[in-house]
Amino acid sequence: MNRYETVFILTPVLSDDQMKEAVEKFKDVLKENGATLVNEELWGLRKLAYPIQKKSTGFYTLFEFEAEPTIVKKLETAFRRDERVIRFLTFRLDKYAAEYAEKRRKLRSEKPQVQPAEAHAEATEAKEA
Repeated sequence: MNRYETVFILTPVLSDDQMKEAVEKFKDVLKENGATLVNEELWGLRKLAYPIQKKSTGFYTLFEFEAEPTIVKKLETAFRRDERVIRFLTFRLDKYAAEYAEKRRKLRSEKPQVQPAEAHAEATEAKEA
């Protein structure tokens, strides 16, 4: 079993429900084919580096999973067939990349979730001190 990471971008014209439905569809493709989902991150609506299909933003999602190499082809076929996906990239993680991904996940889970209003108040207090 190899460890893979895939990032895909969904079109920005989708509602939140439609976006979540598309993400669930691709999760189901992985699970049906025997893959183990290690990590899922919804990065949300972000600006693209360059326009794709006349769109300048998109919903980014990252999956990290363990699977056999044949499953990657099935997942990418599902991406190509779905018109909601505007870009995707899947690559195999070597041992160093897998270690880095685990460290990044640990740091992300340990980091306290600060609300934007609280973050602004903390920044203001730091300037005054």
